[in-house]
Amino acid sequence: MNKFDSSGVELAYIDEGAGDPVILVHGFASNVTFNWIDPGWVRHLTRAGYRVIALDNRGHGESAKLHDKADYGAPIMADDVRRLMDHLGLATADVMGYSMGARISAFLGVRAPERVRSLVFGGLGGNMVRGMAGTGPIANALEAETIDDVANPTARTFRAFAEQTGSDLKALAACIRSSRDPITVEDVATISCPVLVAVGTRDVIAGPAEDLAKLIPGAKALSLPDRDHMKAVGDMTFKRGVIEFLAERS
Repeated sequence: MNKFDSSGVELAYIDEGAGDPVILVHGFASNVTFNWIDPGWVRHLTRAGYRVIALDNRGHGESAKLHDKADYGAPIMADDVRRLMDHLGLATADVMGYSMGARISAFLGVRAPERVRSLVFGGLGGNMVRGMAGTGPIANALEAETIDDVANPTARTFRAFAEQTGSDLKALAACIRSSRDPITVEDVATISCPVLVAVGTRDVIAGPAEDLAKLIPGAKALSLPDRDHMKAVGDMTFKRGVIEFLAERS
């Protein structure tokens, strides 16, 4: 992967294909490979004629592992995306985030609207403006000596996924313990670029796509039938919907 300096933090990214740039921002405990390459997103978008740029968020993948919670938070990570655009000389781009990546992308859209051509929020619907509760047990699970010490079933799922992705568990614990800066109903109402919200109908983490889309002027909701938070990532309805959305926003 390529590397760049984001205000003193080394971050890894890929840059493939040619055409209008689409920046991909992955979810918590994931990385470029698990969120975008293995589910076929990079191949799907490059074949459709787009330039695909995807970064490993700080604390994830091949990017720097920071163990201080003050080094994380969605606004800080949105600045990482903006600095990557600066590094690549991109004035504007389409931005798609999944789960935590959708939250990061939303902060970018609110704070630097001139840099965002369109936004796709995957795996995060109405709960974007409700905030994430119960992060303490997840952090504790990540810090536990072994997964066998984790009793909470939801927290155990996060620990298992973090181990599957080969993540730095202390870095992820710091990330999820970081300041949960709120993004409000009033904030998302200021987003003026085209927006697509895509969520699986069985996703209990995200909240319904329609609940978020109705808060953003002109936003479209895409429900992914019978998909939960994990299975929605590589869903073909999701992929076709994004290609149609990107074509229409032009």
